[in-house]
Amino acid sequence: MDIVDRIFNLVDAQYKEQRDFAAAIGTTPSMVSQWRRRKSASYSKYLPQIIETLNTTSEYLLTGDGPKTKVPTSKAETDAVKPEHIRAAFFEGAEDLSKEELDMLWDDARAYMQYKLEQRRKQKHDK
Repeated sequence: MDIVDRIFNLVDAQYKEQRDFAAAIGTTPSMVSQWRRRKSASYSKYLPQIIETLNTTSEYLLTGDGPKTKVPTSKAETDAVKPEHIRAAFFEGAEDLSKEELDMLWDDARAYMQYKLEQRRKQKHDK
């Protein structure tokens, strides 16, 4: 098993559609398809996004060793808003939007969620 196998084992376990994974890491479904078919190795440029989105470790992806799932190291990391949470909330009914419009929507939603999380933490801290 190599890095491509490990990436797509995780993708297949976490995503119903390959296009959702592509959107999550900021590339096109056709590019992800090329990686899967081993027609391109440009996934290396996306490794930080792939690792984050699949909640895995670089050690696991690159070597097959180490933990398969990233273990949160702090409360902030545990509570962090992840792109897949936002996309899941907005995916229904957004099929008619362009990739650029979806990206802008996800960015706005993520920023708002981060703002609300920070507000709640501040409220808890002030009590």
